[in-house]
Amino acid sequence: MKTPFLALGLVFLMVAKPGFGAEPDHALFTQVLTAYVKDGRVDYAALKNDARLPRYLAQLAATDPATLANDDARLAFWLNAYNAYTLQLIVEKQPAKSITEIGTGGLVLGSLLKTTAWDIPFATVGGKKYTLNQIEHEVIRGQFKDARSHFALNCASGSCPILPAAAYEAGKLDEQLDEQGRLFLRDSARNRFDLAKKTAHLSSIFKWYQKDFGSGDHAALLAAAKYAAPEVRAAIEREPAAWRVEYLAYDWSLNDRKK
Repeated sequence: MKTPFLALGLVFLMVAKPGFGAEPDHALFTQVLTAYVKDGRVDYAALKNDARLPRYLAQLAATDPATLANDDARLAFWLNAYNAYTLQLIVEKQPAKSITEIGTGGLVLGSLLKTTAWDIPFATVGGKKYTLNQIEHEVIRGQFKDARSHFALNCASGSCPILPAAAYEAGKLDEQLDEQGRLFLRDSARNRFDLAKKTAHLSSIFKWYQKDFGSGDHAALLAAAKYAAPEVRAAIEREPAAWRVEYLAYDWSLNDRKK
C-alpha cells in the first residue's frame, strides 16, 4: 500500500518536466480554495477526495521558483506553497483537534526537539524537500522580508490569519497582502482595540515575530494600526505612547468547518 506522501511523489514524477521551468497554475489552487474554504474555515473531509490539490502540489514540486519572473512571482509562489502544503498535511494526517497533534511531543516539547508538524520535510519544491518552518523562516521571512507575509500564511488554526478564497498572484500581490492585513487587524477574534482604555490586544504573531514589525511593542502597534479600522489607526497614530499593548492567547484549534 502506498503512503499518502509516496502517492503524491508519484504524481510529481508523472508531471515533472526537465529543468523545472514551468510556472504553476495558481488558478487551480484558487479553484480548491473556492470550493472548500468559507470564512477562513476548511472542509477537510471533502477536500481529501479532490484530486486538484495533489495536482497543484505536483506543479509546485516541478517548479524551480528561481526561474520565476520577479520577486512578486516568487513570493506569491512560496505563500501559496506554504498554505497548500499545510492543507495537504491536515488532509493526510487528520488531526482530531489541532495541527499540534501532528508530530511528536506536542507544541512546547516538540518545538524544542524540532519534531512538530512544521518540522516534517514533506513539502517538495523544485525537486527539493522542505519543512513548513523552512518555507516560512528561511525562504519567506529570510529572503523577502515583507512583514505582511505574516497576514498571508495560514497554519490551520483558529487564531491564524484566515485562509483566503483565492491564491496569491504576482500581478495583484501587493493588493492581496494589504487586504489580508485589513481582514486580520479588523477581526476582533484575532486583534482587538479598546479606544476608551487605549489598549491594543494584539495577536501573538506580533510578539513572536516582533523584529519583523520593528523594535518593541509600540513599533508592532504602529505596524498593526496601518491595517486597523480608520478611527483606530487615527487614535493610535495621534498618541502612540499613550497606548498599552497586550497579546492575546493563541487558539490552536483546527480551522475545520465540521468542528
